[in-house]
Amino acid sequence: MSILAVSITTVALAEIGDKTQLLSLLLASRYRKPVPIILAIFLATIANHALAAWLGVVVADFLSPEVLKWVLIVSFVLMAGWILIPDKMDDDEQISNRGPFIASFIAFFIAEIGDKTQVATTVLGAKFHDGLLLVVMGTTIGMLLANVPVVLIGKLSADKMPLGLIRKVTAALFVALAVAAAFGL
Repeated sequence: MSILAVSITTVALAEIGDKTQLLSLLLASRYRKPVPIILAIFLATIANHALAAWLGVVVADFLSPEVLKWVLIVSFVLMAGWILIPDKMDDDEQISNRGPFIASFIAFFIAEIGDKTQVATTVLGAKFHDGLLLVVMGTTIGMLLANVPVVLIGKLSADKMPLGLIRKVTAALFVALAVAAAFGL
């Protein structure tokens, strides 16, 4: 599988039901201006994931290709388990009153720190250090694939989506990614 495809798939799947997806829903409900919110998500993701992927490259200098392969496999399995745990936004989390773009950029960048998609990006950066640009492009596209529909549909999507079932299917897909990585598919 190509670096771009793995990066897109990994982050798009990891983002389903994630706190940053819930944040996208909150921002869409609050501001009702999808274009600045989507642009902010795009730019915040590029900045955050570029740093995460670079950190992965730094880590890769200290690990052998075989170790990196197993780090990727284990991270996919752990991601499958992590996805089954629903994220909730803190009740006291506040969003700036500086307008939809600035508020969305700041909130999304901060919410993504230490998030499973950032961790996945770091691992992908370590595994595919020769394709760093493809990792950042792929993880950004994956993030947009998961969040843009939520922003566009807004609050209605949260009431209609069976997130429990979606989490289980997503977890199964991560296990499949781990198996594919283990056998070099």
